[in-house]
Amino acid sequence: MTKPALGGLVGAGLGLLDGLSARAYPEARAMIVSIVISSTVKGIVTGAATGWVARRWRSMAGGIAAGLLFLFPASVVGQQSTQPDPFGPIAVLLGRWEGTSEGQPGKAQVQREYRRVLNSRFIHARNRSEYAPQEKNPKGKIHEDEGWFSFDGARKRLVLRQFHVEGFVNQYVQDADSSDSKLVFTTEAIENIPVGWRARETYIVHGPDEFEEVFELAEAGKPFELYSRARLKRVK
Repeated sequence: MTKPALGGLVGAGLGLLDGLSARAYPEARAMIVSIVISSTVKGIVTGAATGWVARRWRSMAGGIAAGLLFLFPASVVGQQSTQPDPFGPIAVLLGRWEGTSEGQPGKAQVQREYRRVLNSRFIHARNRSEYAPQEKNPKGKIHEDEGWFSFDGARKRLVLRQFHVEGFVNQYVQDADSSDSKLVFTTEAIENIPVGWRARETYIVHGPDEFEEVFELAEAGKPFELYSRARLKRVK
């Protein structure tokens, strides 16, 4: 086997392994196919180029050096062109989730999904909570809401616009004291509710595959009170 062919084969294997390693990051799982293909192609090209130089110069050390020089500019350009992900704080939520909720309206089974949309400029959230007939909810109920996360460049904060099947529209802004493991959003406007009411969503991340959502409400001039707490685990 010629050195370029051998280099391409080895590069393909290393590129494949490098691409598959992206599965360790939940935010990259939706793009795993394109990541693997790109990484494998880069490995083949780099390996073949290394083998060609090694054969041309009759020096394996020279071929390896050329391969490193081939990779280095590409890495530098990639680092310069890559912008920080504005959705980094909530990227761990991407995917499908299931769990339970309990609180003032009773207990419910919850299904949730978060995904990037519109050229990844937004994150779309979809929630469905099913309340079986119970003491707090004798007739049972199905609650649905959809939300859109955006990044406000002027304020450097995440904004969540949430639309409820009951007709409420909540606009939240990320609190300044949020952290990687605890994301807090407080409303700055709510439609179709008496003036002065506020809502607060808190996401407590326990790991890549588990989080809690605490939803609180406050009447005008009163402190927040717990309305519901959902515990969810990743299903995909």
